[in-house]
Amino acid sequence: MKFVKGIGLFFVYPVVLLGVGFYAGVCASHFFYPGEQTQRLYYEPENTEIPSSEDKEEPGLQPEQRFREGDDCMDYESERKTDSILLEAASASETLSVETEYVLEERDIDGKTTVETKWKLPDKYVGMNRDQFLEAMELYEAFPPLSEMERGFVSLEVLSFSRERVVVQMNYRYIQPSRGFYLAVYNNEVLVYLEDRETVYIETEIMLEQLPEPLQQEIIDMKWLENEEELYDFLETYSS
Repeated sequence: MKFVKGIGLFFVYPVVLLGVGFYAGVCASHFFYPGEQTQRLYYEPENTEIPSSEDKEEPGLQPEQRFREGDDCMDYESERKTDSILLEAASASETLSVETEYVLEERDIDGKTTVETKWKLPDKYVGMNRDQFLEAMELYEAFPPLSEMERGFVSLEVLSFSRERVVVQMNYRYIQPSRGFYLAVYNNEVLVYLEDRETVYIETEIMLEQLPEPLQQEIIDMKWLENEEELYDFLETYSS
C-alpha cells in the first residue's frame, strides 16, 4: 500500500510542477508583451468587398487630383468665355476717328472684279462705334443716293471694323450704255430713264410746269430720245 502511494506521489508532483510553470509563463508574457493582447483584441479584418464600377477610380489618379483637374477645365472654359466677352466689349467700345482709314471695295457682280480705293473717313462717321456704323451702312443700303443707283448699286457689306481701318464692300451691277432714253415725270419732276423704262439714269430737277405745254404732254406720255446728244440738248435748254 505504501508502494502504491509512493507511485501516486511520483506522478502528481511533476503534474503540479508543470501547471505552476505554465501559469508562470502566461504571467511573464503579459508582463513583457502587454500590447499583443490589445492588438489582437482590436484587430479588424480587411474589407474584402468588391467595389462596384461606379466606385472604381482611375488608376494612378487620386480623388483630390481628379477634382483639381476638373476645376482646371472649368476655369479654362470660364476664362475663354470671359476673354471672348472682353474682346467683344473692347470692339464695341472702339470708335472711329479722323485718322481711321476708309477702304472701299467696289465689286462688279457680273464681271466678278473688285477695285479697291482708300479714302478719308467721311465726317459723318467720325465718333461712331461699331453698332452705330453698321446701322448707318444698313440705312445707306436701304436708301442709296441716286448717283449710286445710276451706277447700278445693289448692296454693301462691312468686311472689317476697327479704330485704325474700316473696309466696306460695295456691290454693283454696272449699267451698260443705253442706245436711247425716255423722259418721264415723277412728283412733278422730269426724270431720265434708260431704254428699259425702269432704271433711273438722271434726276434733272426740272419741274414739269416750267416746260411748254406740248412738251409737258410728251413727257407725261414718256418722250423718247434717240441718243445722248438729244438728251444733252434738252438738259442744256431747260435746266436753270
